[in-house]
Amino acid sequence: MTPTTAAAYTKKDFVTDQDVRWCPGCGDYAILTGVQQAFAGFGVPKEQLVIVSGIGCSSRFPYYMDVFGFHTIHGRAPAVATGLKITRPDLEVWVVTGDGDALSIGGNHLIHAMRRNMDLKVLLFNNRIYGLTKGQYSPTTAPGLRTPSTPMGSLDAAFNPVALALGAGATFVARTVDTQIPHLKAVVEAAHRHKGFAFVEILQNCVIFNDKVFDHIVGKDVRDERMVDLRPGQPLTYGKGATHGLRFTPTSIESCAPDQADLWDAQEPSGASAYRICQGDERAELPVPIGIFRSVSRPVLDAQIQEQVAAAQKAGGDGTLESLLAAGETWQVV
Repeated sequence: MTPTTAAAYTKKDFVTDQDVRWCPGCGDYAILTGVQQAFAGFGVPKEQLVIVSGIGCSSRFPYYMDVFGFHTIHGRAPAVATGLKITRPDLEVWVVTGDGDALSIGGNHLIHAMRRNMDLKVLLFNNRIYGLTKGQYSPTTAPGLRTPSTPMGSLDAAFNPVALALGAGATFVARTVDTQIPHLKAVVEAAHRHKGFAFVEILQNCVIFNDKVFDHIVGKDVRDERMVDLRPGQPLTYGKGATHGLRFTPTSIESCAPDQADLWDAQEPSGASAYRICQGDERAELPVPIGIFRSVSRPVLDAQIQEQVAAAQKAGGDGTLESLLAAGETWQVV
């Protein structure tokens, strides 16, 4: 990797010499383009950016981004990223994962990284299926879907990734769409600016095993009416030309005239409004929210760890491995 002046980066600076091996038409191509564009505008030297992935189609990402990277094991990317961020706090660490990798075998690692408020950025590609292993149902698969592992239709209730992130205490929670690159880029840039754990769900199409799973939301002929963009400080309006609005009542969320729409507050400490709006039935009349659900500030764990280490060194010196092994009670084995 050749060092480049950060201010002079373009998308091409983040393109590698590796052949991109996703199925033709996969939403991952659009995500890769958007992320490369966003990274070029960060103003961060490439040598300070790292992408950590687990296992799955999305987890090929480190091969296709010209930054440092780790392709780790199934579900454990948040754990590896946590260790890296603690030992190298100067690096900006991103995790790229999928709905199966992150929410099934990796669920425990993910929620604890969220509650600890590690300064990590997580991009979760949600296609509601296991793509790499040929179409088994995942934790986000809709009930009723027939797959090789649910031949009579899935009976499981599906995870809502945004609700999970809010419940686990993530301080930045957002949702975007694979093919809406300007929106995706803006959300990734907002995650970059956030100090603390940033979680971004990306609605992503799998053309082979779950094609058009989000077309009822993101299809060109319906998306203006079926999505509302949560923009901090801006009214909750939607429709082509912002012809409709949303407002909260004590017991519901209802459609209204645009001039009566509530302003969106992503900094609400409790996250109650974010949790309410993410719970809607995506087949119902009200639009599906994308954008920034939550963006709040609280102490960041890796920074606190560094403060403790500095305090310990100041009080007792750097120490040595020999002194550590000889500390406390010791026994001599003959």
